[in-house]
Amino acid sequence: MRTRHCAVVGIVLAVLGVPACTADQKAGPEAAAAFTPVPAPKNLREGLLTQERLPRGFRLNKVEVDPRSTAASATPVPIASLRCDELEVDSFMTTHAPPLENVAVDLERTPTGGEGDGWFGRELLDRYAPGRANEVMDAIRGAAKRCASFTTTLTDGTKIRETASVTPAGVPADDSLLIHFTSTFPGHSKPFEKVTGFVRQGDVILVVQHSSSQKPSTDTQEVLAAAVKSYRSAGG
Repeated sequence: MRTRHCAVVGIVLAVLGVPACTADQKAGPEAAAAFTPVPAPKNLREGLLTQERLPRGFRLNKVEVDPRSTAASATPVPIASLRCDELEVDSFMTTHAPPLENVAVDLERTPTGGEGDGWFGRELLDRYAPGRANEVMDAIRGAAKRCASFTTTLTDGTKIRETASVTPAGVPADDSLLIHFTSTFPGHSKPFEKVTGFVRQGDVILVVQHSSSQKPSTDTQEVLAAAVKSYRSAGG
């Protein structure tokens, strides 16, 4: 079940989500021009962000390592068929497209001044069998386009209007994208927003997710750029 990180009056939102050889144009022309393939780190955990590589103001929390993914059911529903609201869940890839290996680290930036709740999120690295990561990226992109507009019903019957849109991530990669989510609650004209970044480097998919807020920022893109740089440094 989805969770979210923020509160609305009367409603609590629980926080809740092909081998490399040439740059894929899906990553955007600028990223493609700057892309040079690098080998994946032998130890996938070494590809995660470290405190030293985080943007200023951010810090690391718990690191999770799952050498063999066990989060998926015996017969997982494929990403192409999942419910639209599941696309926002932070574990949807290990549930619907189980990788051979999964590592993750929780991240946060404490708020400054009157900006609200700050930024809370995580970075994930999922290693797949050769060619499988490319299929997963295509499935994620297709699901996001299918879920451009949908309604989610909470357990108390509250209906939330939701949207999902895809834009380029603008980072060096075989393939990359950003999914922008909005969630509008009854009686509130200002939606909650979040951005999730997906980056394929060979057979590894790097994901940066954050908890939704009503004050959108560029933090996710900043963390994603740092995460890609850290991963490429570990593999190079």
